[in-house]
Amino acid sequence: MDIELRQLRSFIAVVEAGSFTDAAIDLGISQTTVTRNVAALEAALGVRLLQRTTRWVDVTAAGELALRHARRVFGTLHDLEEEILTGSRVIRIGYPWSALGQHTAEFQRKWPASFPNMTLQLVKTNTRTAGLSEGKTDLGILRYQPDAKGLHHEVIGEEARYCAMVSGDPLARRKSVTLAQAATLPLAVDLRTGSTRLSLWPEDAQPTIIHTDDVDDWLTAIGSGSARGVTAASTTHQYRRPGIVYRPIRDAPPVLVYAAWVESNPPMGCHEIVDLMATLYGYSR
Repeated sequence: MDIELRQLRSFIAVVEAGSFTDAAIDLGISQTTVTRNVAALEAALGVRLLQRTTRWVDVTAAGELALRHARRVFGTLHDLEEEILTGSRVIRIGYPWSALGQHTAEFQRKWPASFPNMTLQLVKTNTRTAGLSEGKTDLGILRYQPDAKGLHHEVIGEEARYCAMVSGDPLARRKSVTLAQAATLPLAVDLRTGSTRLSLWPEDAQPTIIHTDDVDDWLTAIGSGSARGVTAASTTHQYRRPGIVYRPIRDAPPVLVYAAWVESNPPMGCHEIVDLMATLYGYSR
């Protein structure tokens, strides 16, 4: 199989840019060259990777698989360059919302002494598997149990749940709130990567949902005063925004924090890294 890096690079650029024209601009080459590179990659693999229309480009199922591997290839090449230049192994730890919350800074401080031959990269990536399935990360920090095939996960800690609201909200005067009180306004929820699920409320008392795509959309919806949010304690540490306050929810179960990795390819020092995370949370594995 004759696959070249330029073919993979063009394919990734088309997917990320959404069109061959924009991909060519991003890469600084002609659209004809981008088209030729992607066509050569499809010919080498023997499958259609992209469905083209006059307006947009859709990724096929085979294309999604190829995209994950292509990104992994370039991630490996980047790691190779880092290791050659610095003499250390790069470990990329992804998270869709917040890393380790209040423990993030201490985790970063402890890293050099704990893993002197590995360089830490914290990567914010709003995907269901914190970048693992896409080949962007080596470990993921999640606040929901991952259901993707091929991933192994372990609980590393627990976090209390909080209600986010504008400072002028009547509930902001309270020291704590209940789930029922939080649900008296629509709730901004990221069902893909957030920790809030409707199962927290009885079926006959579930809140109205405003769907958001990431933490910035979530904060914007709450900041407008039209919605509240329910989130893990880590969000209150990592995302402080003027006009938004957080109040603990006294009757909500805690959020479990998971470390996840590709079961067939655990990163170097995987269990020692997970042990350090759990120790910071004071969680016994």
